[in-house]
Amino acid sequence: MKKQEFTVLKVTDLHPFPDNPFRMVEDELLLEMAESIKEFGMVTPIITRPKEDGDGYEVIAGQRRVRATQLAGIDTVPAFVLPLDRDRAIITLVDSNIQRENILPSERAFAYKMKLEAMKRQGYRTDLTSSQLGTKLRTDDIVGQGFGVGKTTVQRFIRLTELIPPILQMVDENKISLTPAVELSFLRKEEQENLLITMKSEEATPSLSQAQRMKSLSQSGRLDMDTIFAIMTEEKANQKETVKIGMDKLRKYFPRGTTPKQMTDTIIRLLERELQRKRNRDSR
Repeated sequence: MKKQEFTVLKVTDLHPFPDNPFRMVEDELLLEMAESIKEFGMVTPIITRPKEDGDGYEVIAGQRRVRATQLAGIDTVPAFVLPLDRDRAIITLVDSNIQRENILPSERAFAYKMKLEAMKRQGYRTDLTSSQLGTKLRTDDIVGQGFGVGKTTVQRFIRLTELIPPILQMVDENKISLTPAVELSFLRKEEQENLLITMKSEEATPSLSQAQRMKSLSQSGRLDMDTIFAIMTEEKANQKETVKIGMDKLRKYFPRGTTPKQMTDTIIRLLERELQRKRNRDSR
């Protein structure tokens, strides 16, 4: 991308990029950004392109900065206006945002998918030969290399886009891990709906083994609601008689630097001591 002179645009002329996979979260960091912009101004210009209908500009990189500017009460922003077609804009948008901290799995999934599809439409060569390995690089290899990950990682995240929204949200909330989520993405939509109903009723999420079994049964056409229920109501080894107490609740009872194991040992000793006292009282 050649160097461009930046201009100043009115915030009212700016529009979000259609199907932007990166969400706008109005959090404390955004408020801090607004205060910084109010005091020092926006240091880095946003990147935009003219809307195809000629009505303003689409924000390719810098949507959070635009919102922070609004919160700061400022009505203009410095911006680069680049003559990009939609596919080139998608690639620029993903490349500009994917390295941010706290990217959700769903954001990464749709970002990888959008860039992969855009590159294919733009006719990126998929037969590039690697001199070191003597192998051909596919488009997903190229996407992965751009982000410092392998093609398998790219493919696994893109699989998440096949999940129904409520289950994908559970992945974003760390209620379902990435690996079992990838397996669940192979279930048909109606099977995922049945799984969701079961997860809610049983307040449980599938382990990797359970997800793999459901995928296998789905592929053979044998995954119905009864089968899902039977799998999900099995007692998992890591759920047997398990009690979890958040570390934030325990820290105030122990000196700084106490390890989780030391906390556990101390709690067990206290409980054993109390149990012995109860037995002594009862024997009198």
